[in-house]
Amino acid sequence: MNKLTSNSLNKTFKIGDDSLVVLNDINLVINENDSIAITGASGAGKSSFLHILAGLDTPTSGNIYFNDTDLALASNKSLSQIRLNNFGFVYQFHHLLEDLTVEENIQMPALINNSLNNDKKMMSDDIMKTLGIYQRKDHLPWKLSGGEKQRAALGRALINNPKFLFLDEPTGNLDNNNSKIIQDLLFEMSDKYGIALITATHDNEFIKSFNNVYKLKDSLLSKIDE
Repeated sequence: MNKLTSNSLNKTFKIGDDSLVVLNDINLVINENDSIAITGASGAGKSSFLHILAGLDTPTSGNIYFNDTDLALASNKSLSQIRLNNFGFVYQFHHLLEDLTVEENIQMPALINNSLNNDKKMMSDDIMKTLGIYQRKDHLPWKLSGGEKQRAALGRALINNPKFLFLDEPTGNLDNNNSKIIQDLLFEMSDKYGIALITATHDNEFIKSFNNVYKLKDSLLSKIDE
Protein backbone atom coordinates (compact mmCIF):
# COMPACT_ATOMS: atom_id res chain seq x y z
CA MET A 1 0.00 0.00 0.00
CA ASN A 2 1.28 3.45 -0.92
CA LYS A 3 2.00 5.87 1.89
CA LEU A 4 2.84 9.56 2.17
CA THR A 5 4.70 10.65 5.30
CA SER A 6 5.51 14.08 6.68
CA ASN A 7 8.44 13.85 9.11
CA SER A 8 9.38 16.83 11.35
CA LEU A 9 8.33 19.18 8.56
CA ASN A 10 9.10 22.88 8.86
CA LYS A 11 8.44 25.78 6.49
CA THR A 12 9.64 29.33 7.03
CA PHE A 13 9.26 32.29 4.69
CA LYS A 14 11.70 35.19 4.69
CA ILE A 15 10.01 38.59 4.62
CA GLY A 16 12.72 41.22 4.51
CA ASP A 17 14.75 40.79 7.67
CA ASP A 18 11.96 38.85 9.37
CA SER A 19 11.01 35.17 9.26
CA LEU A 20 7.48 33.81 9.18
CA VAL A 21 7.09 30.23 10.42
CA VAL A 22 4.01 28.65 8.83
CA LEU A 23 4.71 24.97 9.54
CA ASN A 24 6.45 23.77 12.67
CA ASP A 25 7.43 20.13 13.27
CA ILE A 26 4.53 18.63 11.31
CA ASN A 27 4.24 14.83 11.44
CA LEU A 28 1.52 13.05 9.48
CA VAL A 29 1.06 9.66 7.80
CA ILE A 30 -1.41 9.37 4.91
CA ASN A 31 -2.32 5.98 3.51
CA GLU A 32 -4.21 5.05 0.38
CA ASN A 33 -7.98 5.35 0.86
CA ASP A 34 -7.58 7.89 3.69
CA SER A 35 -9.67 11.05 3.61
CA ILE A 36 -8.08 13.97 5.42
CA ALA A 37 -9.34 17.54 5.79
CA ILE A 38 -7.11 20.37 6.94
CA THR A 39 -8.81 23.48 8.26
CA GLY A 40 -7.53 26.73 9.70
CA ALA A 41 -7.68 30.47 9.18
CA SER A 42 -6.62 32.07 5.91
CA GLY A 43 -2.84 32.38 5.88
CA ALA A 44 -2.39 29.55 8.39
CA GLY A 45 -0.29 27.53 5.92
CA LYS A 46 -2.83 25.03 4.57
CA SER A 47 -1.93 25.60 0.92
CA SER A 48 1.79 25.55 1.69
CA PHE A 49 1.37 22.22 3.44
CA LEU A 50 -0.53 20.71 0.50
CA HIS A 51 2.06 21.97 -1.98
CA ILE A 52 4.89 20.43 0.02
CA LEU A 53 3.05 17.12 0.44
CA ALA A 54 2.48 17.01 -3.32
CA GLY A 55 6.09 17.76 -4.16
CA LEU A 56 5.24 21.17 -5.62
CA ASP A 57 7.29 23.00 -2.99
CA THR A 58 10.14 22.08 -0.65
CA PRO A 59 10.24 22.31 3.15
CA THR A 60 12.74 24.48 4.98
CA SER A 61 13.65 21.36 6.95
CA GLY A 62 12.25 17.91 7.55
CA ASN A 63 11.17 15.28 5.05
CA ILE A 64 8.29 14.22 2.85
CA TYR A 65 8.40 10.54 1.92
CA PHE A 66 6.39 8.90 -0.83
CA ASN A 67 6.82 5.29 0.27
CA ASP A 68 10.63 5.17 0.71
CA THR A 69 11.49 8.12 -1.54
CA ASP A 70 12.36 11.46 0.07
CA LEU A 71 10.76 13.99 -2.29
CA ALA A 72 13.18 16.72 -1.23
CA LEU A 73 16.14 14.59 -2.37
CA ALA A 74 14.59 13.24 -5.57
CA SER A 75 15.88 14.52 -8.91
CA ASN A 76 13.60 16.82 -10.88
CA LYS A 77 12.93 14.04 -13.40
CA SER A 78 12.13 11.49 -10.69
CA LEU A 79 9.93 13.97 -8.81
CA SER A 80 8.02 14.85 -11.98
CA GLN A 81 7.32 11.17 -12.64
CA ILE A 82 6.18 10.57 -9.06
CA ARG A 83 3.78 13.51 -9.28
CA LEU A 84 2.51 12.54 -12.73
CA ASN A 85 1.86 8.90 -11.82
CA ASN A 86 0.74 9.17 -8.19
CA PHE A 87 -0.58 12.65 -7.36
CA GLY A 88 -3.50 14.71 -8.60
CA PHE A 89 -4.18 18.33 -7.68
CA VAL A 90 -7.37 20.41 -7.84
CA TYR A 91 -7.15 24.11 -7.06
CA GLN A 92 -9.77 26.67 -6.07
CA PHE A 93 -9.47 28.00 -9.64
CA HIS A 94 -9.83 25.43 -12.39
CA HIS A 95 -6.74 26.42 -14.45
CA LEU A 96 -8.07 24.76 -17.59
CA LEU A 97 -6.30 25.41 -20.90
CA GLU A 98 -8.69 27.75 -22.67
CA ASP A 99 -7.86 26.65 -26.23
CA LEU A 100 -8.48 22.96 -25.50
CA THR A 101 -11.81 21.16 -25.22
CA VAL A 102 -13.00 19.54 -22.01
CA GLU A 103 -11.91 16.14 -23.31
CA GLU A 104 -8.48 17.44 -24.35
CA ASN A 105 -7.97 19.15 -20.99
CA ILE A 106 -8.81 15.96 -19.12
CA GLN A 107 -6.56 13.82 -21.33
CA MET A 108 -3.59 16.20 -21.22
CA PRO A 109 -1.78 14.56 -18.22
CA ALA A 110 -2.01 11.16 -19.95
CA LEU A 111 -0.64 12.73 -23.14
CA ILE A 112 2.27 14.22 -21.19
CA ASN A 113 2.85 10.79 -19.62
CA ASN A 114 2.85 9.09 -23.05
CA SER A 115 -0.01 6.87 -21.89
CA LEU A 116 -2.93 8.18 -23.91
CA ASN A 117 -3.97 4.80 -25.32
CA ASN A 118 -7.43 3.37 -25.94
CA ASP A 119 -7.79 2.32 -22.30
CA LYS A 120 -7.07 5.87 -21.13
CA LYS A 121 -9.52 7.27 -23.67
CA MET A 122 -12.17 4.88 -22.35
CA MET A 123 -11.29 5.94 -18.81
CA SER A 124 -11.61 9.57 -19.87
CA ASP A 125 -15.12 8.84 -21.20
CA ASP A 126 -16.02 7.04 -17.98
CA ILE A 127 -14.76 9.93 -15.85
CA MET A 128 -16.68 12.50 -17.88
CA LYS A 129 -19.86 10.43 -17.66
CA THR A 130 -19.50 10.00 -13.91
CA LEU A 131 -18.85 13.74 -13.51
CA GLY A 132 -21.85 14.58 -15.69
CA ILE A 133 -19.87 16.50 -18.34
CA TYR A 134 -19.65 13.92 -21.13
CA GLN A 135 -22.14 15.90 -23.20
CA ARG A 136 -19.79 18.90 -22.88
CA LYS A 137 -16.61 17.07 -23.92
CA ASP A 138 -16.17 19.02 -27.18
CA HIS A 139 -16.79 22.42 -25.58
CA LEU A 140 -14.09 24.95 -24.79
CA PRO A 141 -13.86 26.13 -21.16
CA TRP A 142 -15.44 29.52 -21.83
CA LYS A 143 -18.67 27.75 -22.72
CA LEU A 144 -18.86 25.98 -19.34
CA SER A 145 -20.41 27.02 -16.04
CA GLY A 146 -18.20 27.37 -12.97
CA GLY A 147 -19.32 23.99 -11.67
CA GLU A 148 -18.63 22.31 -15.00
CA LYS A 149 -15.14 23.83 -15.16
CA GLN A 150 -14.34 22.46 -11.72
CA ARG A 151 -15.63 19.02 -12.72
CA ALA A 152 -13.34 19.12 -15.76
CA ALA A 153 -10.43 20.08 -13.48
CA LEU A 154 -11.30 17.11 -11.26
CA GLY A 155 -11.39 14.82 -14.28
CA ARG A 156 -7.96 16.05 -15.36
CA ALA A 157 -6.59 15.29 -11.89
CA LEU A 158 -7.98 11.74 -12.05
CA ILE A 159 -6.94 10.62 -15.56
CA ASN A 160 -3.58 9.17 -14.49
CA ASN A 161 -5.30 7.24 -11.68
CA PRO A 162 -3.45 8.97 -8.82
CA LYS A 163 -3.03 7.39 -5.40
CA PHE A 164 -3.36 10.75 -3.63
CA LEU A 165 -5.62 13.63 -4.64
CA PHE A 166 -4.84 17.07 -3.19
CA LEU A 167 -7.63 19.62 -3.09
CA ASP A 168 -6.97 23.27 -2.26
CA GLU A 169 -10.34 24.89 -1.45
CA PRO A 170 -11.92 22.99 -4.39
CA THR A 171 -15.38 24.46 -3.79
CA GLY A 172 -14.30 27.95 -2.72
CA ASN A 173 -15.58 29.64 -5.89
CA LEU A 174 -18.81 27.68 -6.25
CA ASP A 175 -22.34 28.29 -5.06
CA ASN A 176 -23.87 25.95 -2.47
CA ASN A 177 -25.54 23.70 -5.01
CA ASN A 178 -22.41 23.19 -7.12
CA SER A 179 -20.28 22.82 -3.99
CA LYS A 180 -22.45 19.91 -2.84
CA ILE A 181 -22.28 18.30 -6.28
CA ILE A 182 -18.47 18.51 -6.38
CA GLN A 183 -18.16 17.23 -2.81
CA ASP A 184 -20.34 14.20 -3.51
CA LEU A 185 -18.47 13.48 -6.75
CA LEU A 186 -15.13 13.62 -4.97
CA PHE A 187 -16.06 10.85 -2.58
CA GLU A 188 -17.74 8.85 -5.34
CA MET A 189 -14.58 9.00 -7.45
CA SER A 190 -12.38 8.31 -4.42
CA ASP A 191 -14.33 5.13 -3.66
CA LYS A 192 -14.43 4.08 -7.30
CA TYR A 193 -10.70 4.48 -7.97
CA GLY A 194 -9.29 3.94 -4.46
CA ILE A 195 -7.81 7.40 -4.05
CA ALA A 196 -6.81 9.16 -0.83
CA LEU A 197 -8.29 12.65 -0.45
CA ILE A 198 -6.33 15.44 1.22
CA THR A 199 -8.12 18.78 1.22
CA ALA A 200 -7.66 22.26 2.62
CA THR A 201 -11.06 23.82 3.24
CA HIS A 202 -13.07 26.31 5.27
CA ASP A 203 -16.33 24.49 4.53
CA ASN A 204 -17.62 23.05 7.82
CA GLU A 205 -20.20 20.85 6.07
CA PHE A 206 -17.58 19.44 3.70
CA ILE A 207 -15.30 18.65 6.65
CA LYS A 208 -17.92 16.32 8.14
CA SER A 209 -17.43 13.85 5.27
CA PHE A 210 -13.76 13.19 6.04
CA ASN A 211 -12.42 10.39 8.22
CA ASN A 212 -9.76 12.58 9.81
CA VAL A 213 -9.80 16.33 10.37
CA TYR A 214 -6.78 18.44 11.35
CA LYS A 215 -6.41 22.10 12.21
CA LEU A 216 -3.44 24.32 11.40
CA LYS A 217 -3.04 27.08 13.94
CA ASP A 218 0.07 29.04 14.96
CA SER A 219 2.13 26.80 12.60
CA LEU A 220 1.11 23.63 14.48
CA LEU A 221 -1.05 20.77 13.19
CA SER A 222 -3.45 19.12 15.61
CA LYS A 223 -6.09 16.49 15.08
CA ILE A 224 -9.70 17.42 15.77
CA ASP A 225 -11.43 14.58 17.58
CA GLU A 226 -15.05 13.84 16.74
